[in-house]
Amino acid sequence: MTLATKTTFKGVIPPLVTPFDADENIDVEALRAEVRHHLAAGVQGICVTGSTGDGQMLSLEQSVTIAKVAVEEVNGAIPVIAGIIRDSTAEVIRYGKAIAATGVDALQVTPVHYLFQPDEETTIEYYRRITEATGTPVIVYNVIPYALIPATTVYRILQEVELVVGVKQSGGNIHQLADLLKAAPTEGVVLTAVDDLLYPAYLLGAQGAVSATLTVVPELCVAQWDAVQAGDHKTALDIHNKLLPVWRSIDGPNMTVRIKAALALQGRNGGLGAHPLTPVSDGERAAIRAALVEAGVLPV
Repeated sequence: MTLATKTTFKGVIPPLVTPFDADENIDVEALRAEVRHHLAAGVQGICVTGSTGDGQMLSLEQSVTIAKVAVEEVNGAIPVIAGIIRDSTAEVIRYGKAIAATGVDALQVTPVHYLFQPDEETTIEYYRRITEATGTPVIVYNVIPYALIPATTVYRILQEVELVVGVKQSGGNIHQLADLLKAAPTEGVVLTAVDDLLYPAYLLGAQGAVSATLTVVPELCVAQWDAVQAGDHKTALDIHNKLLPVWRSIDGPNMTVRIKAALALQGRNGGLGAHPLTPVSDGERAAIRAALVEAGVLPV
């Protein structure tokens, strides 16, 4: 494994879907094609087995397979992050050791959350134990609404736990993100996952994004990131207004299946959803198509 630095994870980092076949096995060739698509789009990293990748549904063996495929396809060109969504320190470490052996650059780890919200010291110790046991950089995935890690605690984790290299701030909307960016941690990057507010998050100082919209339309998202870096705020705002309807069309129940429908409309193969996720309705597909047309991704 390449030991990632604390400045590695910046820019557009799409969280990939996990393509399932009809037997709910991993469609490896579809996954390889998606990785290649994102590489061609010029993204700065990829994330697998996160929420967009149905990480909570994946066995250890499936998670390892997906991470291994991603690492092989990327071949060192950009960082690979692998998500772990488990509900005990021991399970996270078990997954983490196995996934780390594939050569991923970092693990993206949610707090434990099922009927339990650890206090501040326990949360800090949780991430410390994971990094010490796996020897692998970790990005805090702060997404669980009923186990949201306060900005003050995230700041302490970034400052105090050596191998925690960043946070993907999703839960708490932009208010939590704003508090964290104002605190200005010096020991890790702050990435946004507030899809409808990517542009203002960059203006506030977010150093990149890991969010579902990036997966659906990576080319637009890379163009927006580049525009912000160049100070071209008219272009960045124009792209924001194109991205907003795309996010609105995929946000909601069965989101990962909606995302796969958006990929299919563009000629990409995101595979099937795993039960109990259900296929999109004709109405949902029509709304997604309309959003992609509005964004200029599909013809009228």
